[in-house]
Amino acid sequence: MLIVYASKTGNVERFVQKLGFRRLRLASGEEEVAEPCLLLTYTTGFGQAPVEVLRFVEHNRPHIRGVAVSGNRNWGSNFARAGDVLAERYGLIVVHRFELAGTARDIAIVKEVIGALSRAQQCGAA
Repeated sequence: MLIVYASKTGNVERFVQKLGFRRLRLASGEEEVAEPCLLLTYTTGFGQAPVEVLRFVEHNRPHIRGVAVSGNRNWGSNFARAGDVLAERYGLIVVHRFELAGTARDIAIVKEVIGALSRAQQCGAA
């Protein structure tokens, strides 16, 4: 499965590199995909989704199987809030939330999710 991601400070990029899957980094959000993907993003401002992510989702929603979101727990209720924004606005499923560049456990969880999504795709269920 393709991993599509946005990274501002490098935390999400470090996380994605540890996953070991094919990846596409968003620059403008105008990128288009023609296959199932998992979206990974950071949270910006006071709980917003990045502009490039919103733009990407607008054009590629049918291919996005879920979203994993990075945040900082110092922001309290706004921790990884970009996931809530994407879920509310586009109906995306938030598959995981992790802090900063994540932990080994976070990597294992997201790899498990990717495996499940890939199996579902092969069965024609996703």
